[in-house]
Amino acid sequence: MTDEAKQEHHVGDEFEREPVPKSAWLGFKSFIGQYAGEHCAGTELMIGPLFVAAGVSAFDVIGGLFVGNLLAVLSWMFLCAPIAVRARLTLYYQLEKICGKHMVILYNLANGIMFCFLAGSMITVSATAVGVWFDFPMPALSDVMPNSIGWVMAVLVVGALISVVAAFGYKMVARFANIAAPWMVLVFLAFGLIGARQFIAASGSSLSEMGGIWGLANEIWKGGDPLPGQVKFTFWHVTFFAWFCNMAMHIGMSDLSVFRFAKKSWYGAASASGMYVGHFMAWLAASILYALQLHIDPANTDVLPGPLAYKACGIAGLICVIIAGWTTANPTIYRAGLAFQAIMPKVSRFKVTLATGAIATLAGVFPGIAMKLLGFVAIYGMVLMPMGAIIFVDFWLFDRLGLKKNYAEQCGINFNWIPLVTWVSVCSVCAWLAQTGRVQIFFVSLPGWFAAAVLYIVLSKLFQKKEISS
Repeated sequence: MTDEAKQEHHVGDEFEREPVPKSAWLGFKSFIGQYAGEHCAGTELMIGPLFVAAGVSAFDVIGGLFVGNLLAVLSWMFLCAPIAVRARLTLYYQLEKICGKHMVILYNLANGIMFCFLAGSMITVSATAVGVWFDFPMPALSDVMPNSIGWVMAVLVVGALISVVAAFGYKMVARFANIAAPWMVLVFLAFGLIGARQFIAASGSSLSEMGGIWGLANEIWKGGDPLPGQVKFTFWHVTFFAWFCNMAMHIGMSDLSVFRFAKKSWYGAASASGMYVGHFMAWLAASILYALQLHIDPANTDVLPGPLAYKACGIAGLICVIIAGWTTANPTIYRAGLAFQAIMPKVSRFKVTLATGAIATLAGVFPGIAMKLLGFVAIYGMVLMPMGAIIFVDFWLFDRLGLKKNYAEQCGINFNWIPLVTWVSVCSVCAWLAQTGRVQIFFVSLPGWFAAAVLYIVLSKLFQKKEISS
Protein backbone atom coordinates (compact mmCIF):
# COMPACT_ATOMS: atom_id res chain seq x y z
CA MET A 1 0.00 0.00 0.00
CA THR A 2 1.35 3.43 -0.93
CA ASP A 3 1.83 6.24 1.57
CA GLU A 4 -1.02 8.14 -0.03
CA ALA A 5 -3.35 5.16 0.25
CA LYS A 6 -2.39 4.67 3.86
CA GLN A 7 -2.98 8.32 4.57
CA GLU A 8 -6.47 8.24 3.09
CA HIS A 9 -7.31 4.99 4.84
CA HIS A 10 -6.19 6.13 8.26
CA VAL A 11 -7.29 9.75 8.26
CA GLY A 12 -10.31 10.76 10.34
CA ASP A 13 -11.35 9.06 13.55
CA GLU A 14 -8.97 6.09 13.52
CA PHE A 15 -6.45 5.59 16.32
CA GLU A 16 -7.94 8.47 18.30
CA ARG A 17 -7.45 6.60 21.58
CA GLU A 18 -4.53 4.33 20.81
CA PRO A 19 -0.99 4.68 19.41
CA VAL A 20 -0.77 4.62 15.62
CA PRO A 21 0.41 1.12 14.59
CA LYS A 22 3.49 0.65 12.45
CA SER A 23 1.38 -0.44 9.48
CA ALA A 24 -0.10 3.07 9.29
CA TRP A 25 3.15 5.04 9.42
CA LEU A 26 3.74 7.41 6.50
CA GLY A 27 6.76 8.42 4.46
CA PHE A 28 8.42 11.81 4.19
CA LYS A 29 6.74 12.93 0.97
CA SER A 30 3.27 12.68 2.54
CA PHE A 31 4.17 15.47 4.94
CA ILE A 32 5.83 17.65 2.29
CA GLY A 33 2.60 17.84 0.30
CA GLN A 34 0.47 18.35 3.36
CA TYR A 35 2.45 21.29 4.72
CA ALA A 36 2.93 22.93 1.32
CA GLY A 37 -0.81 22.84 0.70
CA GLU A 38 -1.89 23.96 4.15
CA HIS A 39 0.47 26.92 4.45
CA CYS A 40 0.08 28.39 0.96
CA ALA A 41 -3.45 29.55 1.52
CA GLY A 42 -5.94 32.39 1.80
CA THR A 43 -4.42 34.01 4.87
CA GLU A 44 -1.15 34.57 3.00
CA LEU A 45 -2.97 37.14 0.88
CA MET A 46 -3.80 39.10 4.02
CA ILE A 47 -0.56 38.70 5.94
CA GLY A 48 1.81 39.71 3.12
CA PRO A 49 0.26 43.18 2.59
CA LEU A 50 0.19 43.81 6.33
CA PHE A 51 4.00 43.66 6.41
CA VAL A 52 4.10 46.63 4.03
CA ALA A 53 1.42 48.39 6.10
CA ALA A 54 3.67 47.85 9.15
CA GLY A 55 6.47 49.87 7.52
CA VAL A 56 8.96 47.01 7.30
CA SER A 57 12.26 47.37 5.41
CA ALA A 58 13.59 44.95 2.77
CA PHE A 59 16.31 43.50 4.99
CA ASP A 60 13.96 43.16 7.95
CA VAL A 61 11.23 41.34 6.05
CA ILE A 62 13.44 39.03 3.97
CA GLY A 63 15.94 38.29 6.74
CA GLY A 64 13.26 38.05 9.41
CA LEU A 65 11.17 35.64 7.37
CA PHE A 66 14.18 33.46 6.61
CA VAL A 67 15.23 33.20 10.27
CA GLY A 68 11.73 33.01 11.74
CA ASN A 69 10.60 30.25 9.39
CA LEU A 70 13.79 28.32 10.13
CA LEU A 71 13.03 28.53 13.86
CA ALA A 72 9.50 27.28 13.15
CA VAL A 73 10.84 24.27 11.23
CA LEU A 74 13.29 23.49 14.03
CA SER A 75 10.43 23.72 16.54
CA TRP A 76 8.49 21.10 14.60
CA MET A 77 11.59 18.92 14.29
CA PHE A 78 12.89 19.05 17.86
CA LEU A 79 9.88 19.89 20.06
CA CYS A 80 6.79 18.43 18.42
CA ALA A 81 7.81 15.52 16.19
CA PRO A 82 10.03 13.63 18.72
CA ILE A 83 7.12 13.35 21.18
CA ALA A 84 4.72 12.49 18.35
CA VAL A 85 6.74 9.51 17.07
CA ARG A 86 7.35 8.16 20.58
CA ALA A 87 3.83 8.44 21.95
CA ARG A 88 1.97 8.31 18.61
CA LEU A 89 -1.14 9.80 20.19
CA THR A 90 -3.39 12.68 19.18
CA LEU A 91 -2.93 15.96 21.00
CA TYR A 92 -6.31 15.54 22.66
CA TYR A 93 -5.64 12.03 23.99
CA GLN A 94 -2.18 13.07 25.16
CA LEU A 95 -3.74 15.97 27.05
CA GLU A 96 -6.47 13.76 28.44
CA LYS A 97 -3.86 11.49 30.02
CA ILE A 98 -2.27 14.51 31.71
CA CYS A 99 -5.26 16.74 32.42
CA GLY A 100 -8.30 14.49 32.50
CA LYS A 101 -11.21 14.41 30.06
CA HIS A 102 -13.12 17.25 31.72
CA MET A 103 -10.12 19.55 31.62
CA VAL A 104 -9.62 18.80 27.91
CA ILE A 105 -13.14 20.09 27.26
CA LEU A 106 -11.97 23.58 28.25
CA TYR A 107 -9.03 23.30 25.86
CA ASN A 108 -11.33 22.14 23.06
CA LEU A 109 -13.58 25.14 23.67
CA ALA A 110 -10.69 27.61 23.44
CA ASN A 111 -9.25 25.81 20.41
CA GLY A 112 -12.60 25.73 18.62
CA ILE A 113 -13.29 29.43 19.19
CA MET A 114 -9.84 30.38 17.88
CA PHE A 115 -10.35 28.18 14.81
CA CYS A 116 -13.68 29.93 14.16
CA PHE A 117 -12.09 33.36 14.11
CA LEU A 118 -9.26 32.10 11.89
CA ALA A 119 -11.75 30.54 9.47
CA GLY A 120 -13.70 33.79 9.52
CA SER A 121 -10.68 35.72 8.27
CA MET A 122 -10.35 33.21 5.41
CA ILE A 123 -14.00 33.70 4.48
CA THR A 124 -13.25 37.44 4.46
CA VAL A 125 -10.43 36.80 1.97
CA SER A 126 -12.70 34.90 -0.43
CA ALA A 127 -15.42 37.55 -0.13
CA THR A 128 -13.02 40.24 -1.40
CA ALA A 129 -12.86 38.37 -4.72
CA VAL A 130 -16.65 38.31 -4.92
CA GLY A 131 -16.58 42.07 -4.36
CA VAL A 132 -14.58 42.57 -7.56
CA TRP A 133 -17.23 40.77 -9.61
CA PHE A 134 -20.24 42.52 -8.06
CA ASP A 135 -18.54 45.86 -7.46
CA PHE A 136 -19.90 46.65 -4.01
CA PRO A 137 -18.06 48.75 -1.39
CA MET A 138 -15.52 46.70 0.57
CA PRO A 139 -13.91 47.40 3.95
CA ALA A 140 -10.83 49.58 4.36
CA LEU A 141 -7.73 48.75 6.39
CA SER A 142 -9.05 50.59 9.42
CA ASP A 143 -12.60 49.19 9.27
CA VAL A 144 -13.81 46.93 12.07
CA MET A 145 -17.51 46.79 11.14
CA PRO A 146 -19.01 45.84 7.75
CA ASN A 147 -19.55 48.85 5.50
CA SER A 148 -22.12 47.64 2.95
CA ILE A 149 -25.02 45.25 2.48
CA GLY A 150 -23.19 43.74 -0.49
CA TRP A 151 -20.23 42.86 1.73
CA VAL A 152 -22.44 41.19 4.32
CA MET A 153 -24.32 39.19 1.68
CA ALA A 154 -21.08 38.05 0.02
CA VAL A 155 -19.63 36.84 3.32
CA LEU A 156 -22.85 35.06 4.25
CA VAL A 157 -23.08 33.25 0.92
CA VAL A 158 -19.41 32.28 0.82
CA GLY A 159 -19.51 31.22 4.47
CA ALA A 160 -22.65 29.12 3.96
CA LEU A 161 -21.13 27.27 1.01
CA ILE A 162 -17.89 26.60 2.88
CA SER A 163 -19.76 25.41 5.97
CA VAL A 164 -21.95 22.97 4.05
CA VAL A 165 -18.93 21.42 2.31
CA ALA A 166 -17.09 21.13 5.63
CA ALA A 167 -20.14 19.51 7.23
CA PHE A 168 -20.30 16.83 4.54
CA GLY A 169 -16.81 15.66 5.46
CA TYR A 170 -13.11 16.24 5.26
CA LYS A 171 -12.15 13.71 2.58
CA MET A 172 -13.66 15.63 -0.34
CA VAL A 173 -12.22 18.89 0.99
CA ALA A 174 -8.75 17.39 1.41
CA ARG A 175 -8.83 15.79 -2.04
CA PHE A 176 -9.77 19.06 -3.71
CA ALA A 177 -7.16 20.97 -1.73
CA ASN A 178 -4.43 18.54 -2.81
CA ILE A 179 -5.43 19.06 -6.46
CA ALA A 180 -5.61 22.84 -6.13
CA ALA A 181 -2.46 23.36 -4.04
CA PRO A 182 0.16 23.02 -6.84
CA TRP A 183 -1.79 25.41 -9.06
CA MET A 184 -2.18 27.93 -6.21
CA VAL A 185 1.56 27.86 -5.54
CA LEU A 186 2.21 28.76 -9.19
CA VAL A 187 -0.34 31.58 -9.08
CA PHE A 188 1.26 33.00 -5.93
CA LEU A 189 4.63 32.91 -7.68
CA ALA A 190 3.02 34.71 -10.62
CA PHE A 191 1.67 37.35 -8.23
CA GLY A 192 5.22 38.15 -7.13
CA LEU A 193 6.82 38.11 -10.58
CA ILE A 194 4.06 40.10 -12.29
CA GLY A 195 3.80 42.51 -9.38
CA ALA A 196 7.55 43.16 -9.46
CA ARG A 197 7.49 43.74 -13.22
CA GLN A 198 4.55 46.14 -12.90
CA PHE A 199 6.30 47.95 -10.05
CA ILE A 200 9.37 48.51 -12.24
CA ALA A 201 7.17 49.77 -15.08
CA ALA A 202 5.26 52.10 -12.77
CA SER A 203 8.54 53.51 -11.46
CA GLY A 204 9.59 54.56 -14.96
CA SER A 205 13.06 53.05 -14.46
CA SER A 206 14.77 49.86 -15.51
CA LEU A 207 15.82 47.21 -13.01
CA SER A 208 19.48 48.15 -13.45
CA GLU A 209 18.69 51.83 -12.87
CA MET A 210 16.98 50.87 -9.61
CA GLY A 211 20.13 49.10 -8.41
CA GLY A 212 19.24 45.55 -9.39
CA ILE A 213 17.02 43.15 -7.48
CA TRP A 214 18.11 44.44 -4.08
CA GLY A 215 17.46 48.01 -5.15
CA LEU A 216 13.97 46.96 -6.27
CA ALA A 217 13.43 45.25 -2.90
CA ASN A 218 14.32 48.46 -1.09
CA GLU A 219 11.78 50.34 -3.20
CA ILE A 220 9.06 47.78 -2.41
CA TRP A 221 9.78 47.50 1.32
CA LYS A 222 10.89 51.03 2.10
CA GLY A 223 10.67 50.92 5.88
CA GLY A 224 9.63 54.13 7.55
CA ASP A 225 6.43 54.81 9.45
CA PRO A 226 3.60 52.26 9.43
CA LEU A 227 0.15 53.09 8.13
CA PRO A 228 -2.33 54.47 10.71
CA GLY A 229 -3.49 51.83 13.17
CA GLN A 230 -0.61 49.44 12.40
CA VAL A 231 2.36 48.44 14.59
CA LYS A 232 5.84 49.32 13.31
CA PHE A 233 7.65 46.08 12.36
CA THR A 234 11.39 45.50 12.70
CA PHE A 235 13.56 42.46 11.97
CA TRP A 236 12.62 41.00 15.36
CA HIS A 237 8.90 41.54 14.83
CA VAL A 238 9.06 39.68 11.53
CA THR A 239 11.24 36.91 12.98
CA PHE A 240 9.01 36.26 15.98
CA PHE A 241 5.84 36.54 13.93
CA ALA A 242 7.09 33.99 11.38
CA TRP A 243 8.19 31.71 14.21
CA PHE A 244 5.09 32.01 16.35
CA CYS A 245 2.26 32.45 13.84
CA ASN A 246 1.97 28.64 13.96
CA MET A 247 3.04 28.39 17.59
CA ALA A 248 -0.12 26.45 18.44
CA MET A 249 0.92 23.78 15.93
CA HIS A 250 4.58 23.17 16.87
CA ILE A 251 5.42 24.60 20.30
CA GLY A 252 1.76 24.26 21.29
CA MET A 253 1.90 20.61 20.14
CA SER A 254 -1.28 20.55 18.01
CA ASP A 255 0.66 18.73 15.29
CA LEU A 256 1.25 15.74 17.53
CA SER A 257 -1.87 14.53 15.75
CA VAL A 258 -0.11 14.90 12.39
CA PHE A 259 3.37 13.57 13.13
CA ARG A 260 2.11 10.54 15.06
CA PHE A 261 1.94 8.96 11.59
CA ALA A 262 5.59 9.81 10.74
CA LYS A 263 8.18 7.03 10.55
CA LYS A 264 10.96 9.27 11.87
CA SER A 265 11.01 12.41 13.99
CA TRP A 266 13.20 14.24 11.48
CA TYR A 267 10.18 14.25 9.18
CA GLY A 268 9.35 17.46 11.02
CA ALA A 269 11.68 19.01 8.45
CA ALA A 270 8.85 18.57 5.93
CA SER A 271 7.27 21.64 7.49
CA ALA A 272 9.88 23.65 5.55
CA SER A 273 7.78 23.12 2.42
CA GLY A 274 5.00 25.13 4.01
CA MET A 275 7.22 27.70 5.68
CA TYR A 276 9.30 28.60 2.65
CA VAL A 277 6.65 28.15 -0.04
CA GLY A 278 3.79 29.72 1.89
CA HIS A 279 5.27 31.79 4.69
CA PHE A 280 8.18 33.09 2.65
CA MET A 281 7.43 33.11 -1.06
CA ALA A 282 3.66 33.65 -0.83
CA TRP A 283 3.91 36.34 1.86
CA LEU A 284 6.51 38.25 -0.14
CA ALA A 285 4.50 37.88 -3.36
CA ALA A 286 1.33 39.23 -1.73
CA SER A 287 3.41 41.96 -0.13
CA ILE A 288 4.70 43.04 -3.54
CA LEU A 289 1.14 43.42 -4.86
CA TYR A 290 0.20 45.72 -1.99
CA ALA A 291 3.39 47.76 -2.34
CA LEU A 292 2.52 48.22 -6.02
CA GLN A 293 -0.94 49.45 -5.08
CA LEU A 294 0.51 52.03 -2.68
CA HIS A 295 3.13 53.05 -5.25
CA ILE A 296 0.43 53.79 -7.83
CA ASP A 297 -1.96 55.42 -5.36
CA PRO A 298 -0.57 56.18 -1.88
CA ALA A 299 -4.08 57.06 -0.69
CA ASN A 300 -5.38 53.56 -1.50
CA THR A 301 -4.45 51.73 1.70
CA ASP A 302 -7.19 49.07 1.47
CA VAL A 303 -5.91 45.53 2.08
CA LEU A 304 -8.22 43.57 -0.22
CA PRO A 305 -6.81 40.34 -1.72
CA GLY A 306 -9.46 40.19 -4.45
CA PRO A 307 -8.62 43.49 -6.19
CA LEU A 308 -4.88 42.94 -5.65
CA ALA A 309 -5.00 39.52 -7.31
CA TYR A 310 -7.27 40.70 -10.13
CA LYS A 311 -4.94 43.53 -11.11
CA ALA A 312 -2.03 41.09 -11.30
CA CYS A 313 -3.54 37.95 -12.86
CA GLY A 314 -7.09 38.79 -13.89
CA ILE A 315 -9.75 36.11 -13.53
CA ALA A 316 -7.11 33.51 -12.59
CA GLY A 317 -6.14 35.71 -9.66
CA LEU A 318 -9.75 36.00 -8.45
CA ILE A 319 -10.24 32.25 -8.71
CA CYS A 320 -7.04 31.74 -6.74
CA VAL A 321 -8.27 34.06 -3.97
CA ILE A 322 -11.60 32.25 -3.70
CA ILE A 323 -10.02 28.79 -3.74
CA ALA A 324 -7.22 29.79 -1.37
CA GLY A 325 -9.71 31.03 1.18
CA TRP A 326 -12.08 28.12 0.61
CA THR A 327 -9.56 25.30 0.81
CA THR A 328 -8.15 26.70 4.05
CA ALA A 329 -11.42 27.66 5.74
CA ASN A 330 -12.97 24.25 5.10
CA PRO A 331 -10.53 22.13 7.13
CA THR A 332 -10.35 24.88 9.75
CA ILE A 333 -14.13 24.79 10.26
CA TYR A 334 -14.02 20.99 10.20
CA ARG A 335 -11.37 20.91 12.96
CA ALA A 336 -13.27 23.46 15.02
CA GLY A 337 -16.39 21.33 14.64
CA LEU A 338 -14.54 18.29 15.96
CA ALA A 339 -13.30 20.30 18.94
CA PHE A 340 -16.85 21.43 19.75
CA GLN A 341 -18.28 17.95 19.18
CA ALA A 342 -15.97 16.64 21.91
CA ILE A 343 -17.91 18.91 24.25
CA MET A 344 -21.29 17.76 22.86
CA PRO A 345 -20.66 14.14 21.80
CA LYS A 346 -24.37 13.31 21.47
CA VAL A 347 -24.92 15.95 18.77
CA SER A 348 -24.08 14.85 15.22
CA ARG A 349 -20.85 16.07 13.68
CA PHE A 350 -22.83 17.43 10.71
CA LYS A 351 -24.98 19.71 12.88
CA VAL A 352 -22.05 20.81 15.03
CA THR A 353 -19.98 21.65 11.95
CA LEU A 354 -22.81 23.68 10.42
CA ALA A 355 -23.18 25.63 13.66
CA THR A 356 -19.41 26.12 13.76
CA GLY A 357 -19.47 27.41 10.19
CA ALA A 358 -22.20 29.87 11.15
CA ILE A 359 -19.99 31.25 13.94
CA ALA A 360 -17.02 31.52 11.56
CA THR A 361 -19.19 33.24 8.94
CA LEU A 362 -20.44 35.74 11.51
CA ALA A 363 -16.82 36.46 12.42
CA GLY A 364 -16.00 36.94 8.73
CA VAL A 365 -18.62 39.68 8.42
CA PHE A 366 -16.46 41.86 10.66
CA PRO A 367 -13.36 42.80 8.63
CA GLY A 368 -11.48 43.99 11.70
CA ILE A 369 -10.44 40.39 12.44
CA ALA A 370 -8.76 39.91 9.06
CA MET A 371 -7.30 43.43 9.02
CA LYS A 372 -5.65 42.71 12.40
CA LEU A 373 -4.58 39.20 11.41
CA LEU A 374 -0.96 39.72 12.48
CA GLY A 375 -2.06 40.40 16.03
CA PHE A 376 -4.76 37.72 16.05
CA VAL A 377 -2.48 34.81 15.15
CA ALA A 378 -0.07 36.01 17.84
CA ILE A 379 -2.93 35.87 20.37
CA TYR A 380 -3.93 32.43 19.06
CA GLY A 381 -0.45 31.07 19.69
CA MET A 382 -0.27 32.71 23.12
CA VAL A 383 -3.55 31.18 24.29
CA LEU A 384 -2.64 27.60 23.31
CA MET A 385 1.10 27.80 24.06
CA PRO A 386 0.99 26.84 27.79
CA MET A 387 -0.46 23.41 27.01
CA GLY A 388 2.48 22.72 24.72
CA ALA A 389 4.86 23.52 27.57
CA ILE A 390 2.89 21.22 29.88
CA ILE A 391 3.08 18.32 27.41
CA PHE A 392 6.81 18.86 26.83
CA VAL A 393 7.66 18.97 30.54
CA ASP A 394 5.39 16.05 31.42
CA PHE A 395 6.80 13.84 28.66
CA TRP A 396 10.52 14.57 29.00
CA LEU A 397 11.16 15.76 32.56
CA PHE A 398 8.67 14.29 35.02
CA ASP A 399 10.28 10.85 35.25
CA ARG A 400 13.67 12.47 35.83
CA LEU A 401 12.23 14.74 38.51
CA GLY A 402 10.55 11.85 40.29
CA LEU A 403 7.05 13.08 39.40
CA LYS A 404 4.09 11.18 38.00
CA LYS A 405 3.66 11.73 34.28
CA ASN A 406 0.21 11.37 32.72
CA TYR A 407 -1.12 12.21 36.18
CA ALA A 408 -4.85 12.08 35.41
CA GLU A 409 -4.54 8.64 33.84
CA GLN A 410 -2.41 7.21 36.64
CA CYS A 411 -4.69 8.58 39.37
CA GLY A 412 -7.94 7.85 37.55
CA ILE A 413 -9.25 11.42 37.74
CA ASN A 414 -11.23 13.44 35.19
CA PHE A 415 -9.92 16.86 36.15
CA ASN A 416 -6.32 17.75 37.02
CA TRP A 417 -6.40 21.31 38.34
CA ILE A 418 -2.62 21.89 38.04
CA PRO A 419 -2.61 22.29 34.21
CA LEU A 420 -5.66 24.56 34.46
CA VAL A 421 -4.00 26.86 37.00
CA THR A 422 -0.82 26.90 34.90
CA TRP A 423 -2.72 27.65 31.69
CA VAL A 424 -4.95 30.40 33.10
CA SER A 425 -2.16 32.03 35.12
CA VAL A 426 0.34 32.22 32.27
CA CYS A 427 -2.26 33.41 29.72
CA SER A 428 -3.52 36.05 32.14
CA VAL A 429 -0.05 37.44 32.82
CA CYS A 430 0.88 37.38 29.12
CA ALA A 431 -2.36 39.13 28.17
CA TRP A 432 -1.80 41.74 30.88
CA LEU A 433 1.76 42.40 29.69
CA ALA A 434 0.57 42.81 26.11
CA GLN A 435 -2.49 44.89 27.01
CA THR A 436 -0.51 47.32 29.15
CA GLY A 437 2.20 47.67 26.52
CA ARG A 438 4.97 46.31 28.72
CA VAL A 439 5.70 43.56 26.17
CA GLN A 440 4.30 43.53 22.64
CA ILE A 441 2.06 40.59 21.79
CA PHE A 442 4.61 39.26 19.27
CA PHE A 443 7.26 38.74 21.97
CA VAL A 444 5.28 37.68 25.03
CA SER A 445 4.81 33.99 24.16
CA LEU A 446 8.47 32.96 24.33
CA PRO A 447 8.97 33.88 28.01
CA GLY A 448 5.41 32.66 28.57
CA TRP A 449 6.38 29.13 27.45
CA PHE A 450 9.22 28.96 29.95
CA ALA A 451 7.01 30.42 32.68
CA ALA A 452 4.38 27.75 32.00
CA ALA A 453 7.01 24.99 32.14
CA VAL A 454 8.43 26.21 35.45
CA LEU A 455 5.03 26.84 37.07
CA TYR A 456 3.75 23.41 36.06
CA ILE A 457 6.82 21.72 37.57
CA VAL A 458 6.60 23.73 40.82
CA LEU A 459 2.87 23.12 41.30
CA SER A 460 3.26 19.42 40.48
CA LYS A 461 6.10 19.05 42.97
CA LEU A 462 4.11 20.73 45.73
CA PHE A 463 0.85 18.91 45.04
CA GLN A 464 2.26 15.44 44.37
CA LYS A 465 4.55 15.66 47.41
CA LYS A 466 1.60 16.67 49.58
CA GLU A 467 -0.47 13.81 48.20
CA ILE A 468 2.26 11.25 48.96
CA SER A 469 2.79 12.56 52.51
CA SER A 470 -0.94 12.42 53.24
